[in-house]
Amino acid sequence: MASADLRDELLCSICLNIFTDPVTLRCGHNFCRVCIDQILNSQDESGVYSCPECREEFQERPALQRNINLHNVAERVLSTQPRQEEITGICCTYCIHAPVPAVKSCLLCEASLCDNHLKVHSKAAEHVLTEPSTSQENRKCPVHKKILEYYCPEEAACICVYCSAGEHRGHQVEMLDEASEKKERLRNVLQKLITKREGTEEKVQSLEELWRKAQEKAAGEEERVTALFIDIRRRLDDLEMRVQSEISRQEEQVSLSVSELIQKLEIKKEELSRKMRDIEELCNMTDPLTVLQGPDTGDLCDPEEGGGDEDTAGHDKTHNVDMDVITGKLCAGLSHIITYLQTIFYGEGPADILLDINTADNNILISNDLKTATWTDIKQNRPETAERFRCRQVISGRRFSSGRHYWDVEISRSLLWMVGMCYPSMDRTGDQSMIGENNKSWSLCGRALDNYIQCAVIYDNIHIMLPHEISSDRVRICLDYEAGQLSFYELCDPIKHIHTYTATFTEPLHAAFYVWVGYIKISGRAAAVRKPSSKKKSGDIIGSGI
Repeated sequence: MASADLRDELLCSICLNIFTDPVTLRCGHNFCRVCIDQILNSQDESGVYSCPECREEFQERPALQRNINLHNVAERVLSTQPRQEEITGICCTYCIHAPVPAVKSCLLCEASLCDNHLKVHSKAAEHVLTEPSTSQENRKCPVHKKILEYYCPEEAACICVYCSAGEHRGHQVEMLDEASEKKERLRNVLQKLITKREGTEEKVQSLEELWRKAQEKAAGEEERVTALFIDIRRRLDDLEMRVQSEISRQEEQVSLSVSELIQKLEIKKEELSRKMRDIEELCNMTDPLTVLQGPDTGDLCDPEEGGGDEDTAGHDKTHNVDMDVITGKLCAGLSHIITYLQTIFYGEGPADILLDINTADNNILISNDLKTATWTDIKQNRPETAERFRCRQVISGRRFSSGRHYWDVEISRSLLWMVGMCYPSMDRTGDQSMIGENNKSWSLCGRALDNYIQCAVIYDNIHIMLPHEISSDRVRICLDYEAGQLSFYELCDPIKHIHTYTATFTEPLHAAFYVWVGYIKISGRAAAVRKPSSKKKSGDIIGSGI
């Protein structure tokens, strides 16, 4: 095998491969015939020829002299060293000891190159580099057999330099080398698109997860409501059976009493008939002596005649079913069902609601039990702090961030009032600090007229007048935090729904109150709803009831 120094002397400086059909220029440098032909062909257009090794110029195209000795030596070396393409496919043409994968192909030299052999070829513009391929014929012009260096968008075809000067003259062409830059730009765009697609896929998965949870929640609510109404129907059926049973029992009791009375009256009727026959018989006799010897008129009269009517009157009391008893049982059963519905729909109410005096306007008087807010002309001289309202308002100290709750308020002699809920971050000064005049609070507003109260709901400074006019001075406020519902009811007989807000609550909520003339009072405790106890009397309703 040739030594390393000998191999270096057998390498063509153009293709860096062992000489193939070596030829010599007048300057003495040797090249592969194919390699130097391609170089000289590329120099034809300029008319100036030069040696790729020493840059010596020739006025005419130099003649190529075949170097027979060098050819024989190169042939002998090549015969002992198989080409790497034959061993590993697309490998470097010049790495004859170990198979090294090619990273580029030189169209000019028709060789596959590794990183080490690529350096020389990448310095000259005429060495067009491309991705390695097993065949280079598809990168040559089929007409001129020259390297395809350009792309013509008008014809959508790759062309060589002769094509660009011939049938494609005047066409706007692009260098194929620019394809690499375009590919790099496309790779960047592709990466951005991949990132956006991944983000979109994550959003889709997130939405699908939200939809799945919403479906699960809806299914759970459907099951809960179904179970609720099944239980309500069961309770109503039980109540109906108890009432029907009570009616039947009363009917049976009345029937027995009436039957007994009828039997006694029938006996009395027979006795009276017998006496009537005796009296008629005496009246029909003509013999005075016989009449005088007969029974006296007092003996013929009923000795219990005076008390008979009283017995009949006593039995008459049982003729009617005792509706008071039945009505009591019906009301007791319904009250238990109503209490049960309160537990289901309102849940556990807060233990208590107390007004926060630190937030009360200085014209609002707060009672000692922190339940009543009264408007007054007398300033209360409380310290002016950041949390204090300046608009006749006060909020509760208790905040709600979960669950279902309700409480009642009483409004008395107030010309204008508002009740509702707000976030703790609501402004405390200016017009935007009033309940409903911002997007951090919800209110029911009442304005006292002649004999009724005109209502409106206010949110985000939008006032909506309600057709509902209330005459009661008591209002119920119901909150379902997770469901995002805030409802108002008029506490009359029967209770009337006024309005329900639907929102997504993002902060804890405080009960809020506005009063101008008169007062607003929280009725008792916040009516924490519990299930009815067996120790409660029939008809009792836990809390304030519906």
